[in-house]
Amino acid sequence: MTVTLRLATLADVPHFARWDTQPHVIRATSDDPDADVAFEDAVWAEEIGSDDPASTYYVAELGGRPVGAMQVIDPALERTHYWGADCPQNLRAMDIWIGEPDCLGKGLGTRMMTLAIDQAFADPNVGAILIDPLASNTRAHRFYRRLGFTFVEQRFFDEDDCFVYRLNRAGWRNGA
Repeated sequence: MTVTLRLATLADVPHFARWDTQPHVIRATSDDPDADVAFEDAVWAEEIGSDDPASTYYVAELGGRPVGAMQVIDPALERTHYWGADCPQNLRAMDIWIGEPDCLGKGLGTRMMTLAIDQAFADPNVGAILIDPLASNTRAHRFYRRLGFTFVEQRFFDEDDCFVYRLNRAGWRNGA
């Protein structure tokens, strides 16, 4: 079946809210064993309905069924300065999560990332993509390395101990 990415709409808020409480999503985004949501500060209607040009949410669909999500940001323009106030231009940062438990381990994440990476590098100004999985999320580290991301540094984002990875345009199998 074909995986597609489409822009998230307010009609997707119930999916995001449900996925936010899935144990596998929480484990991928938090080292807090007592966490009951993955994205503790997210108000999904505001996130998805935002007019922030630096942040876009997508829904991944498998045969028309919403199964996961992605956020793609321009880290230099992102208003919280999560990546730092001095973040260079011409980068993108991505977050990915498969929300439906029955869709794990089926290659959907690879297809979702491939679509998003191809889309990011379709802009000739984008030179690289950043990601920041938790240091404890060893499955994510293997996943990103398989896609060609290289380790940059271990870094704390607020209280989250993360590994930063980077994929340069030249390192992408479809890029040059």
